[in-house]
Amino acid sequence: MLNRGLVPVNKSLRAVFVAASLGSMMVLGACQSDRDIDITALDIETEPADVLYNQALANIKAGKMKEASRKFDAIDKQHPYSEFARKAMVMNAFANYRMGKYPDSINNAQRYISLYPESEDTAYAYYLIGLSYYRQIPQVTRDQGSARRAIAAFSEIVQRYPDSEYVADSEVKIRFARDQLAGKEMQIGRYYQERKEYAAAVNRFRVVVESYPNTRQVEEALARLVEVYFAMGLTQDAQTAAAVLGHNFPDSQWYADSYKLLQTEGLEPRENRGSWLTRAGSRLIGAES
Repeated sequence: MLNRGLVPVNKSLRAVFVAASLGSMMVLGACQSDRDIDITALDIETEPADVLYNQALANIKAGKMKEASRKFDAIDKQHPYSEFARKAMVMNAFANYRMGKYPDSINNAQRYISLYPESEDTAYAYYLIGLSYYRQIPQVTRDQGSARRAIAAFSEIVQRYPDSEYVADSEVKIRFARDQLAGKEMQIGRYYQERKEYAAAVNRFRVVVESYPNTRQVEEALARLVEVYFAMGLTQDAQTAAAVLGHNFPDSQWYADSYKLLQTEGLEPRENRGSWLTRAGSRLIGAES
């Protein structure tokens, strides 16, 4: 008895097809091993979209992500305009993410967003894009393009879907990714400082203070500015950097070291109200402490 909605297949035709397929495989045997043969080529039946979709979900539950992805692909090809094709697209993004196939996950999710920008699952598609880039964020010594792209995807969720269940986790991951970007600026800044290229070092540390004020890197950035300005003979700027550091992080070892450095020339932290440091100081992570 056939399942409801299942299209019957002429058994004699299927037998002919299978025999022909097996015959062609024997011909290819000289240049291809058995394990290279794609046995799915024998499956000529077009399953109903709901059957494929439920099979894919069962595979996901069983942890068989590759097979689930294959089922979702089949829905997309066999039933491209169905509601199940829409659902399969975003679920395929999930399956690829779970397999660590991040570019494929991103492509699936981006395609979904372009086709269904107002769907109830669009926020989830952005979330999968963000997660896929987030998992590819490298050590701070390497290019941080993935961190920037993760921030962009998660920010879409926060800004466009403020009531989404993905907002809280997106905000956590945005903070981490921004800390990575700030860390990269610090790494480059320290590189210039060690080589006494002080103007270039100031530019990098300033980026951290102004562009990434709510990261863990800002404390060291202020201390490095004290050191660099002091080395350049710009004592007023060094004093201002130390004052902003002390105001925001009074118990910091970085502040204690900066204070000692100024005292070697009989100086103390003193804020210049016209400095960019004073303006930036009001937005720092420790400004309310």
